[in-house]
Amino acid sequence: MALKCGIVGLPNVGKSTLFNCLSSAKAQAANFPFCTIEPNLGVISVPDERLTKLAEIVHPGRIVPATCEIVDIAGLVRGASKGEGLGNKFLGNIRECDAIIHVIRCFDDDNVVREGGAPVDPIADKEIIDTELQLKDLETIDNQLAKQQKAAAAGNKDAKVIVTVLETCKAVLEQGKNARAVTFDSKEEQQAAHDLFLLTTKPVLYVCNVDEGSALSGNGYSRMVEQMAADEGAEAMVIAAKTEEDIASLESYEDKKMFLDELGLQESGVNRLIKKAYSLLNLQTFITAGEMEVKAWTCHKGWKAPQCAGVIHTDFEKGFIRAEVIKYDDYLQYGSEAAVRDAGKLGIEGKDYVVQDGDIMHFRFNV
Repeated sequence: MALKCGIVGLPNVGKSTLFNCLSSAKAQAANFPFCTIEPNLGVISVPDERLTKLAEIVHPGRIVPATCEIVDIAGLVRGASKGEGLGNKFLGNIRECDAIIHVIRCFDDDNVVREGGAPVDPIADKEIIDTELQLKDLETIDNQLAKQQKAAAAGNKDAKVIVTVLETCKAVLEQGKNARAVTFDSKEEQQAAHDLFLLTTKPVLYVCNVDEGSALSGNGYSRMVEQMAADEGAEAMVIAAKTEEDIASLESYEDKKMFLDELGLQESGVNRLIKKAYSLLNLQTFITAGEMEVKAWTCHKGWKAPQCAGVIHTDFEKGFIRAEVIKYDDYLQYGSEAAVRDAGKLGIEGKDYVVQDGDIMHFRFNV
């Protein structure tokens, strides 16, 4: 299943530098607004140490990690919702994404231009982006509301649900809040809200781009963002994008580890970011392991075995009979599928089995 995250933020906050760390596709990074015009797209692997350890046991022909698409979207500016800067085109790029990685400048540097020459203010920067997305969502709602109200007045039940959702979201947006703050109880309302594809309903991860000296513990700017994110029930993390770019340029694992050790970091910020983006959408992986390949497959948390089988092939879901499940820790402990079977640790699961993260699956089906 495809997963796409969009990197957004004001100009010159480090979006393209971060993208370069994440992707082998090199985006241009320069110290002027709208350096990024066409959105850069990169496909990145989701780090998963379990695949490597399984491969040491299975000796497959290849290892295939789960992947995520990252889109580097041009810097938004005040007035983007009305077409300022590069405007509506790039708001459309955000609409196509599943989640938003919002990069916020949390460093001082006189050589990096900030709009209007103003001092660094991460909360004000965040609010500019929020306001533009909120205004665009209000425009989307206003374009639909009159039509749906007319249909609801004529007795259309679906339209009545949509009107409730539109009016509820509009009231929240007009308060300067994001539509993700709204929760709906009924499945009908939840579906109607989903079908609106509002920009501010997308889950968001705030990334505090700091200087190298703040990579481990953050700084005053990043702590402001972390508190703001906590207040709105969102997630935030600290990353030194320029330093991460330097780490990514190193070829050997040993050199990268030495660099991280010098900074006091156990894992690169890029790896942490990818994992957070993956979990942001309530996603997890199950694994297939054989001589041809060890492969991670993306599924939603809470999915049952037939749904996960369908991720591999629709026929697997249609003709699902059962799933043979090995827990990752058991596979490592016993050292082979045969040994797991002999130990009675291989589970035979039916249609109601809820797949867990890291389950090693083999599906039986008949079509």
